[in-house]
Amino acid sequence: MDDQLTSKTKHGTTTIGLVCKEGIVLASEKRATTGTFVADKKSEKIFKITDNLAITTAGTVSDAQLLTKLIRAELKLKEVRTDRGTTAREAANLLGSLIYGNIRKYSLIPGITQFLLAGSDREGFHLYDLFVDGSVMECDEYVSSGSGSIIVYGVLEAMYKKDLTVKEGVDLCVKCLNVAIQRDIASGNGIVVYTITKEGIKKVIDRDLETTLKQ
Repeated sequence: MDDQLTSKTKHGTTTIGLVCKEGIVLASEKRATTGTFVADKKSEKIFKITDNLAITTAGTVSDAQLLTKLIRAELKLKEVRTDRGTTAREAANLLGSLIYGNIRKYSLIPGITQFLLAGSDREGFHLYDLFVDGSVMECDEYVSSGSGSIIVYGVLEAMYKKDLTVKEGVDLCVKCLNVAIQRDIASGNGIVVYTITKEGIKKVIDRDLETTLKQ
């Protein structure tokens, strides 16, 4: 990836996906930025798109919101038409197509978005990285997106191990987010962690961080 493309695909956020022994863990912090200005301190970046699939978002907020609505609607229509649930691979490929078309349309505001998609289907648990160019890659260990991902990958390389329990995965995600928040100015204000297991999709942590001094 050349320097020009790299400069255009940096997102001010940190999101994480971990593959664990009994499921998937998704995590993000809560800060949304416009340049150096903190636009939102309680930004939601993890969304359910079906009963068994969830995504994280990074990039241009308006495009991420629109693509989230579109993928939800398309998957619902598909389930109604086919009378069966959607597999994680089908959802990932469809979202990848939407991203591909979105970034290549002419616009004064570039539609740069990256998603992590995770969920369960009849074949097991799956985690996908959907990059800003529409490429779709399945991950069998971990993946991170956003400006804090460079910091997070250092922690994951050192601490991730195969067959983590979901609880261990949650703890590792919290460690990663804490490190990213300490060193990445575009990440902060709180952390959110979801688990995807045979019991379904569950928000297990939603914590705001203290940002003002107490008198």
